[in-house]
Amino acid sequence: MRAGKVSFAVVNVACALHLTFDYVGTISATIGPSMLPTIADHGDFVLEDRISVLLNPTTFVRGELITFKSPQDPTKIVCKRIIGLPGDTVCVDPSGRQAPSDGYVLIPRGHLWVTGDNLPYSRDSRTYGPVSMGLVRSRLFARVRLIDS
Repeated sequence: MRAGKVSFAVVNVACALHLTFDYVGTISATIGPSMLPTIADHGDFVLEDRISVLLNPTTFVRGELITFKSPQDPTKIVCKRIIGLPGDTVCVDPSGRQAPSDGYVLIPRGHLWVTGDNLPYSRDSRTYGPVSMGLVRSRLFARVRLIDS
């Protein structure tokens, strides 16, 4: 009888953790140089707010950091900064490094234009175009730096 109660408690805790991490928020480690200097290429953890994306999936703000499934590889989650909202016209590459700087894109309804803070080392909307809001997973709530880099 005791083993059954313990098993039931373990299953309950596992379900609660699953629901919390999938629908409320989670902590994730970051890797890669695309968001330097805002987020370190290693040693930083970010707190993700998922519930606001689920409750208000179209209330994004220019400048906020989000995570989303990569349009190029849906098994990867990437973090970028929102530069353009639906209806905005954005310069494809203001740095002029990856594309002619005179190219502009009108962001379609239901999409966002995102870039990394470290443009030379970021694969973002300049590469794969506007990102569907349906791919957005979370807003970044906070950053925790554990390693001084």
